[in-house]
Amino acid sequence: MMVPISQQHPRIYLASRSPRRRELLTQIGVQFDTIVLRNHPREDRETDEVPLDGEGPTEYVERVARTKAEQGWRIVSWRKLISQPVLAADTTIEFEGRILGKPIDEEDAKYILRRLSGNVHRVLTAVAVAFEGRIESVLSVSEVRFGVIDEAEIRRYVMSGEPLDKAGAYGIQGRAGLYVEHLTGSYSGVVGLPLFETGVLLKRFNFPL
Repeated sequence: MMVPISQQHPRIYLASRSPRRRELLTQIGVQFDTIVLRNHPREDRETDEVPLDGEGPTEYVERVARTKAEQGWRIVSWRKLISQPVLAADTTIEFEGRILGKPIDEEDAKYILRRLSGNVHRVLTAVAVAFEGRIESVLSVSEVRFGVIDEAEIRRYVMSGEPLDKAGAYGIQGRAGLYVEHLTGSYSGVVGLPLFETGVLLKRFNFPL
């Protein structure tokens, strides 16, 4: 039997270091505590973000989000923390049917941006919530078309450091907003947490919004 969520002072745990996700949750009035899963995305095999052999972008992003939420709930149990839903999310870029993750260095970031320049790509963000042995997830899919980015612009953008920790080597909420010619879907989903889908998911757990 699922323990009811406190309606007086409802809170969740956010299993993410992302300042953008913190800002978006704050925007919709969701109070949260942060759970840190690990120091580096690939140090914990429980939440390994390396795509599996033959895994498509949709399966990948949903698996990672759900795994993060499950691991977050295990941490809540291990530490005997107050019982609150654990929310996790993962964002990836799909281009020509392949996953474009975070760049490994500046040269990789330049390579990714050259590929996206003048083309359409998809941004997939999966959100998962785990609570009292139950887990559910939702998926947001958006299409983004970049205008043509010249080599000097790419070089300046990469030198700013902004692309290096972001899937697809760009953050739409930052300087890369200059490159977005058209967007179909969820702006907040491209940022990293689709607010509509997040609200739908939290309501399934009777979380008051």
